[in-house]
Amino acid sequence: MKTLIGGAIAVLLGIIGIAVWFGAFLQLLAGALPPILLLGGGLALYLGFDELKDSWKKDEGVDAPEKDDKQKIEALEKELAALKK
Repeated sequence: MKTLIGGAIAVLLGIIGIAVWFGAFLQLLAGALPPILLLGGGLALYLGFDELKDSWKKDEGVDAPEKDDKQKIEALEKELAALKK
């Protein structure tokens, strides 16, 4: 209950504060918006480039087993089948 009352008082004071200092609020908003856009855009570029690099690796087949690996896998499967008998 105390939290509800404290939250209501904070909202009321916030509304009054914005109404009284609306010019300062707009100036603060105008000053904060470009850095937020810059950081958000930089993060989006980084994540997009990282995703693009991952797709390049999949296209190149780096994770695909080589010919020798396939032979080793087949030999191990035969050995496992023999051990199960």
